Amino acid sequence: MPPPRQRFRALLSARLNEQEIASLPRLNDELARKLIDRIDNAPLFAHAYALLGNLTYGEYGPDDVLDFAHRHGLAGACIHLLDGEERSLGRMSDEQLRAFSRRARSLGLAIHLEISTTLHADVDEVVRIAGILGVRHIRVYSRFEGRLSEVMERIEQDLHRLAALADQHDLTFSFEQHEELRSTEIAELLCRVNHPRLHAMFDFGNMINACERPLEALTALAPHILQAHLKGVHILPEGDGFGHRGVLQGSPDDDLPGARMLFELLMLGDDKPQVIALALEQENLYYAPAFRHAGEGEDPFIPYRELSTTGIPDGWTREDLLAAEPGWADHQVAHVKELLATLRGIAVAQLDPTNSLAGAR
Repeated sequence: MPPPRQRFRALLSARLNEQEIASLPRLNDELARKLIDRIDNAPLFAHAYALLGNLTYGEYGPDDVLDFAHRHGLAGACIHLLDGEERSLGRMSDEQLRAFSRRARSLGLAIHLEISTTLHADVDEVVRIAGILGVRHIRVYSRFEGRLSEVMERIEQDLHRLAALADQHDLTFSFEQHEELRSTEIAELLCRVNHPRLHAMFDFGNMINACERPLEALTALAPHILQAHLKGVHILPEGDGFGHRGVLQGSPDDDLPGARMLFELLMLGDDKPQVIALALEQENLYYAPAFRHAGEGEDPFIPYRELSTTGIPDGWTREDLLAAEPGWADHQVAHVKELLATLRGIAVAQLDPTNSLAGAR
């Protein structure tokens, strides 16, 4: 078997260009010890989107997301207020919300909430529901239309309001890079507002639609990342931009450097881990078009975008989708856990050369 450093380099080099491979850190004992500690405490969360078909077209509700997280031994679940339609958290009575919170606590699961807007009424509602549930972490993103400069100004105003609400209600907000804004632009906004309760949500694939490379996007957002969405993406060239289609994470169709991105997220933070939630957001069959383009100019027009959703694909029946989707979600958990186990085994072998089979699978 190759030595640990060679295995480490080979694992993390997948889907990288030469420059990105050259930037790989050298595995040494100090890095190995830190990596083992971070993997042993990796905050893997379920994500309701991985079960969105059943939540939208079937009979699943937020309790089923809790069951999934508990069955797989995860630390918590990220759930959108709208997931589950009439069964969603956003439609529950206060007593139903309190019962849901009690059940999550009984299962030892943390809950993080998500909404797809920064509009005042929607933010106020998620803050209200977070208070009932005892939730402290909320994901948001904006969906404004207009010139980039105008959109940035509106988002900055909303971020200032989020900061005030975060202080008032003991919350943190994570702003996601969501296909139309670039990671550099979100980092700029967060630096402008400069508030300790405002952070970034890093998504594995959304930078593709903003015409960014995955590692460049991660590097730009790294100082701000508190949470992350993990998934697989097939990149689709569209003119002078790129769309993407969701695929099974780690499959041959997955074009993302998933191992390298997961490693970088784990290693953020010096004394303690910076990232508090690695949400498993399998999005098989999802499609998003190019939003940004290489030749767009300095102040491009940003079109309005609808809420993300995955419909029933051509050639599929509703029953086919509902039956297949839980298996896709299971697949992602298995893939990520195996990837973490392999990384840990390599780190153990680095510290104990006699353990040459550590992590071999």
